Amino acid sequence: MRVQIPIGLEDKFEGVIDLLRMKAYYFEGDMGSEIIEKEIPENLKADATKYHSELVEKIVETDDAMMTEYLEGMIPSMDVLKKTLRKAVIANEIFPVFTGSALKNKGVQLILDAVVDYLPSPLDIKAISGIDPNNDAVIERHASDKEPFSALAFKVATDPFVGQLIFFRVYSGTLSAGSYIYNPRTRNKERIGRILRMHANDREEVKQVFAGEIAAAVGLKDTITSDTICDENSPIILDRIVFPEPVISLRIEPKTKADQEKMGMALNRLAQEDPTFKVSTDQETGETIIAGMGELHLEIIVDRMKREFTVEANVGKPQVAYRETINGAAEAEGKYIKQSGGRGNYGHVKIKVKPMEVLTKEELEDLPKNTKRSVGFEFVNSIKGGVIPQEYIAPCEKGFKEGLDRGVLAGFKIVNVSVELWDGSYHEVDSNEMAFKIAASMAVQDACRRANPVVLEPMMKVEVVTPDKFMGDVTGNLSSKRALIEGMEDRGMNKVIKAIVPLSEMFGYMTGLRSMTEGRASFTMEFFRYDIVPNNVAETIIAARK
Repeated sequence: MRVQIPIGLEDKFEGVIDLLRMKAYYFEGDMGSEIIEKEIPENLKADATKYHSELVEKIVETDDAMMTEYLEGMIPSMDVLKKTLRKAVIANEIFPVFTGSALKNKGVQLILDAVVDYLPSPLDIKAISGIDPNNDAVIERHASDKEPFSALAFKVATDPFVGQLIFFRVYSGTLSAGSYIYNPRTRNKERIGRILRMHANDREEVKQVFAGEIAAAVGLKDTITSDTICDENSPIILDRIVFPEPVISLRIEPKTKADQEKMGMALNRLAQEDPTFKVSTDQETGETIIAGMGELHLEIIVDRMKREFTVEANVGKPQVAYRETINGAAEAEGKYIKQSGGRGNYGHVKIKVKPMEVLTKEELEDLPKNTKRSVGFEFVNSIKGGVIPQEYIAPCEKGFKEGLDRGVLAGFKIVNVSVELWDGSYHEVDSNEMAFKIAASMAVQDACRRANPVVLEPMMKVEVVTPDKFMGDVTGNLSSKRALIEGMEDRGMNKVIKAIVPLSEMFGYMTGLRSMTEGRASFTMEFFRYDIVPNNVAETIIAARK
């Protein structure tokens, strides 16, 4: 629901009209910092009156008593309207729409005021829940200074003047500078050196923060994004932030020997700050591989290395992060027997593999105790009667994971596989952890070869905004890229095309889109899911890898 309307459009945009107060606001002075309140211009009074009535009607509709009074001719006061609008916003019944220009700094201050006026405070939402690390029980923390301290670290940033900053949001309790916090993930205590309240690039040092506040800590060495920090005597693990896996990678190397050491340090810092950015080493070639969420993401990473860390680097062509999976079920046996002059090696496993089922939250909680799940992998231990001793079960699981890291078709990681260890044997003297790990890795590779393996590719949700006259060219071009057009809609004078497109077809798309539409179209893209690659494309991918 519109709460403001603009005064002027595009380059003639001057200010906004507040439809609740029925006043016009202009932004003057240095970068619009001076807010001038005036009467509504004559040419906009009719529109303002019309939209004011609509807004008041929408607000009173959310409260029966107020609606009755309104129908009887009683107009609610400004304070009552604001309180009722706040309740409706918190209940997701009304979505207020504001107008402004961030570029010209017009309207920004009023939007920040609206955040305070209408969005929920920590007291307006239900208590945060988490897990007690000692017994896995669900516990709650209320937004109160009197409860034990708990907070979530949601961002890591490097400040050139103070070093590494850990941004955190306090859910309960208070925290003082110089005190100690407990990290349930590492099971270690750390000392908070300084606490800063951040104002864009400015820092304000504070001695204490309270429930509901956001601040940044200096001095935490082992805390990363999504970690819970809490009181050691009342530990809690809050819900972790789930980040998508990277879908695009490229090879990177330092331009000079002097850049080599600096590049490693820079990439490590950037990976700490951004959980969707990964750094790895190709075991076969020794090359450094960086992976992220798209071309632009990696371009910015390379640019930041140059600007912030003065590291010059050569980069290769972007590579799509393909995956492999299985479409069928299969059994296999893995034996690793090696005799030498002394003690030998003996490991023997029998396994079954099948595609991993998608389960609801309730089904996941009801999984039997012999089943372990992680992202893209399920391990079922069906060993009975000690045919494989308990101490060799964990090495078997590790061997399965290592075997799935290198695919059977093109060497890509195999995902969404359920592996059941159901039989095997061991030797009293020669069996050891390494032998069972190798046997498990061999068995899972063999089983996946027989289970109808396929290549998966990342599919992107693409939204193209284009003038109407270019719509045919844009949709035709998307169709040639194996796109699935999901729908089209109007947005002002433009058309919006929504499609699911393979990432491999989207490299350099912006250049082609601009030339096709006289530079008037734009697009956004985000990861959607992994889908099976068509046979003809899969053959090309496999041939290129070999």
